[in-house]
Amino acid sequence: MHPQTEQPKQFNTMSVNIRPLADRVLVEPAAAEEKTASGIIIPDSAKEKPQRGTVVAVGPGKKDEPTTVKEGDTVLYGKYSGTELQFEGKDYMIMREADILAIL
Repeated sequence: MHPQTEQPKQFNTMSVNIRPLADRVLVEPAAAEEKTASGIIIPDSAKEKPQRGTVVAVGPGKKDEPTTVKEGDTVLYGKYSGTELQFEGKDYMIMREADILAIL
């Protein structure tokens, strides 16, 4: 008999080859509003940073603190939370799970 070897845990990412570490979460921000409710077009310089997005990848968590969000969750986060990054032409935010305010 061959002893069973433990395989490293693979994280399914939604077509992104970024694997967050510890309690970090990779979020794809929602698109900024293009128009106001009354139909006025908002120029790029006046657009608000989105505070909502979709979780794309999740780290394994810390010892005794597994992450609670999962891929595909729509979340709200603080205006100044996380770090913006671009990967393969798309914009993402990477942040600690504690920076996420709510799951929608």
